[in-house]
Formats: sequence, structure tokens, C-alpha cells
Amino acid sequence: MLAKYSGGFFGNSKRVAGFFCLSFLVVSLISLIQGCFLLDGIRSKRVNISSLNSVVHAHPSDPEVYNVRGVVHGMNGDFEKSLQDFQSALDLNPSYYKAYVNRALVEYKMGNIPMAIKDYDAALKINPNYDIAYIGRGNVYRDEKYGNSQKAFADFDRAIQLKTSDGRAWFGRALVYQLRKEHQKAIEDFSRAISLSAITPADYYNGRGVSYLAVRNYDSALEDFKLAIHSDFKKATFWFNKGVAHEMQGSYKDSLASYQEALLIDSKYYKAKDGILRVKGLFNPD
Repeated sequence: MLAKYSGGFFGNSKRVAGFFCLSFLVVSLISLIQGCFLLDGIRSKRVNISSLNSVVHAHPSDPEVYNVRGVVHGMNGDFEKSLQDFQSALDLNPSYYKAYVNRALVEYKMGNIPMAIKDYDAALKINPNYDIAYIGRGNVYRDEKYGNSQKAFADFDRAIQLKTSDGRAWFGRALVYQLRKEHQKAIEDFSRAISLSAITPADYYNGRGVSYLAVRNYDSALEDFKLAIHSDFKKATFWFNKGVAHEMQGSYKDSLASYQEALLIDSKYYKAKDGILRVKGLFNPD
């Protein structure tokens, strides 16, 4: 959930060249900057940092260039360097709330939940209407290591009240509704999250599918699991959930195939093993 890059390079003509050096990188970053879970696996998609280094050297008093480079370091998995850049940005501008939010995400990725919450709090103290900070902090509160769904709900709900256009707020609130077994409300929020996403994360479809299963709308659940698999066919959970939907429909052969696929992806997925044994007893496969 690295905060969106906010351009500040047009203050004078000398900085325009530096901006254009960054323009291609910034365009490439925007899609990654949107999602808090998108730093996962980023080490295999390293972004060249040299152009940013040149701009930082040319403008050492500009907090924004440190913030942008910190984002790229974070994307590359260079978390310590990322933290150093965000700290440099904050040293130059202690009110730079976006740098606090970006640093909070990196701290969260490093497992330092107390410091992540502290930085989200600092950002919101400076700008109490910053929706991205509420979404980020809500995700931390929702994390099983913190486990405060009530606080998470309040943060997601506040972001939505602020009229955020970020689907993650609805997705996060939907997961809390799901935890509370308020599945119809969860379905509505998952649907809203999906409608706001230019490229819908597979987890959004899977989440809604789980709630459709809970309200026994098996056809809709199956369609959502298919969409999730289409987006990420290597996730065993999606195949297992598809197997459950088929099983609930009485399509045991299809259910068996889905459970087997889940087990191929994750050989330790014991729920899939149980599912295979269960449906094999319900029909005679060819």
C-alpha cells in the first residue's frame, strides 16, 4: 500500500529534466504502488534504481525523490534501503504523511507491526482524511498477528466514509463481515471492490465465492472460483474451493478433479486429501 507517487518536480525548469528521467519508472510503478500485498515476491521483478540515484544526487534537498526511491527499494525487497530513504524524506519534511504510510508498509512487511501502526498513526495525525492510511492500518489490524477485527472494520469503514475509490477498503471490510458471518454484507462489499478494480485481484473473487458458498448460492460461488483460478491458477485454495462448490452441486467427478488439482499444487493440503476420499466414496470414477 505504498502511497501514490505525488509529482513535485515541476517547481523550476532545472528539475524538469530530472522528472523526465523518472517518468517511465513512475508510470511502471503506479500499478504496483496501489496494492499493499504486491510487494510479495518482488525480488524476482527488480526495478533499475540507477536513474533514481541520479535524480537524488541532483536534488538532495527534495523529500519526494527520496520517497520515490524508497518505494522502488521496497518493491525490490531492499527494505533497509527503503527505510533509510523514507527517513531521509521525513528528515527533510516531517509533515510528509505519505512517507510515513510508505514506511509503515515496509515495516509491516518486515514483521514490525508496532512500528507500522505507529507510522500509520503519525500519518493520520498529520492528515486525518488520508484514506490510504486507514486502509493500510486496517490491514495491519486484520492481520492474524494482531487480530483486532473491530479496529480493522473501523478503519476500512472510515476510508469508505471518506469516499475512497480504492477497492481495498471494501475488500477489507468484506473480510471482516465474512469473519462475523454477515455474508450478504460481505458479498455486497466484495462486489463493490471488484467493480472499482481495473484489474481485479484473484482474492476478491475467491472471497466473494466463499461467502456465496456460505449462503448456498453454489452457482455464483463456482463462477467466482473459476474467475479466481483464471487470474491465479497456481493457488491451491482456489481449486479446493471450486471442488467444494462442485461437491455441493452434486458434481462429484468435477469436485474430485478440483481437489486433485489442489493437491498437485500443495501436496500437504490435507483438506484436499479429505475431499478426495470423501467424493470418491460418492461415485465410481472412470
